[in-house]
Amino acid sequence: MVTSQAQGRTSRSKRRFFLALAVLGVFAGLFLLRGDGKGEQRGWQPEAIGNSRLVSIVPLPETDGQMCQWVPASTGTTLVAALRQEQLAARAATPASRDEVARREPLRVIRDSYPSFSGLAVDTERDEVYAADENLLQILVYDRLDNTPETATMTEPRRVLGGPQTEIEFVCGLYFDQNAGEIYASHGDTGRVLVFSRTQQGDVPPVRGLRTPKSRVIAVDEKNQELFVTSQHDSAVVVWRKQAAGRDAPIRLLQGDRTRLANPHGIVIDNQNDLIFVTNHGQKSDRDPALGRNRDRERNVLNWPLERSRAIPGTGRFLPPSITVYSRAAQGNTPPLRVIEGPKTQLNWPAGIVLDEKRGELFVANDIDHSILVFRATAQGDVAPLRVLQGPKTGLQYPSALFLDTKNEELWVANYGNHSLTVFSPTAEGDTAPLRTIRSAPIRSQALMIGNPGAVGYDTKRQEILVPN
Repeated sequence: MVTSQAQGRTSRSKRRFFLALAVLGVFAGLFLLRGDGKGEQRGWQPEAIGNSRLVSIVPLPETDGQMCQWVPASTGTTLVAALRQEQLAARAATPASRDEVARREPLRVIRDSYPSFSGLAVDTERDEVYAADENLLQILVYDRLDNTPETATMTEPRRVLGGPQTEIEFVCGLYFDQNAGEIYASHGDTGRVLVFSRTQQGDVPPVRGLRTPKSRVIAVDEKNQELFVTSQHDSAVVVWRKQAAGRDAPIRLLQGDRTRLANPHGIVIDNQNDLIFVTNHGQKSDRDPALGRNRDRERNVLNWPLERSRAIPGTGRFLPPSITVYSRAAQGNTPPLRVIEGPKTQLNWPAGIVLDEKRGELFVANDIDHSILVFRATAQGDVAPLRVLQGPKTGLQYPSALFLDTKNEELWVANYGNHSLTVFSPTAEGDTAPLRTIRSAPIRSQALMIGNPGAVGYDTKRQEILVPN
């Protein structure tokens, strides 16, 4: 049989042979054209033997490596047959369908096997903490006074909500109704708010669900019985009745360039002053108002935001991170009453936000800066925080959500980067150790923070896998 390597050498030898013929042909043509300037009169006749001629010898370059051996025809093997056999072998090595590829066992898996906390809420009456696990798609319930020892692997939860019947997916926001004993869970990538009873556990269906845009965080105004949702991709705040369910339409929508909403995450309600505070990462794109006029035409739902698919191409941009403040009843393309923004603020992907109405202070989870910033509730412009909680002793790592327990005077933090919930005094600042820590993984373990990965790439220069989430 003629191997692929041998066929390659045969092909190269043939190319060199025909190249030599071509060179000789060129010189032959030059010879015919040379003559004495009478070529046209002679009708391109060759010169007689004995006259001067152009003679050139062009040596072929030395070949590299061994030459292939000639295969006699008697062997019964032809180049065509060898090529056909090679094609069949390559086809046999290729999966016949995508289904076969999908059934392949992976060589290795990159996966975080521990819960990663993206949201939390505290039942102050029953001393229970609800933690949203965006990694393993569940809600964990802990004792409020749990404190994981350094020697322990983790703290086991009291109860777990999770499984196909719960419909829990990428939970990124929690709210606990102290009066009704219900847990509200927002889903950032699937656009739903699910409601569970505090006594439910295991793989059980929710009490009710509400279809929403892709919602980041929720806040409930108990005084006015309204449910607020931030929609990060749509740069909008959408409001429903608190008891809304199914496909109920929102009652208000805040969206548009004048709002200065830009990838909003956290939201908190100030009932004393009838205000809402919203944290913004800063990324946004424009929508054409002529497409919607306060109504999504595709769904024919009033007060539904113009979604990311309606963005005007080329309008995407990065704005400074900020905290925008509005009247609680603001709607439409309404500008904020004031904005906290600028380098002095130290804002860097501000996420969860809570309000201490008694002290008149705002607490902000500063995600990328691994810190908690505290501002006056009346602050505006480029102002420095009143105090900053930050440093290795704090255990803060990519803090994503906050809860202020005014009954027990505790500030709770969900750390997405290290599988932990940390508890501080509301007046803590600097590099202060937490009062307690609840861990869902071994101490000092780093969370992979893979949340709904949309693609994967490979950097050959640095030999790194790139995973956008």
